[in-house]
Amino acid sequence: MILIAAGSNLHFCGHDSQDIVLKAFKAISRMSHLKRVSSLYETPAWPDPADPPFINAAAEIETDMGPEALLAALHAIEAGFGRRRSERNAPRTLDLDLLAYHDILMAEDGQGPVLPHPRLRDRAFVLAPVAEIAPGWRHPVTGETATELLAATDASGVRKIA
Repeated sequence: MILIAAGSNLHFCGHDSQDIVLKAFKAISRMSHLKRVSSLYETPAWPDPADPPFINAAAEIETDMGPEALLAALHAIEAGFGRRRSERNAPRTLDLDLLAYHDILMAEDGQGPVLPHPRLRDRAFVLAPVAEIAPGWRHPVTGETATELLAATDASGVRKIA
């Protein structure tokens, strides 16, 4: 199972965060088979809750691209939506994360993706949409399901909106 997360909390070219996330999945569907897409979720910005709230969602896709090529394609989509990589955890127009690529494990080497996403287990704003579309997906390291991982996080600020 290949899982991707999307998030946005800044407008771009007249499009609000909800539109951006939906348009990002449309762009992803042009390069892969979009199997399932979650509802949209709103979460407070972190680390500064004074920033605009995030709109988050997740998707399951099928593709012939390998993890490195897929991550490069996701970064290209982000750039097309005005994503600027500056300060970590800063507000952004679009953030696309490759969460899992089947059961492949990849360590940080400064080049390609880290799989599964290293902070996936701690992020209720990612786990809520993943648990919606793939509740039985198992973390390839811990063996926990998406539902179990979500239950172990504080999801009090995560709200389904559409």
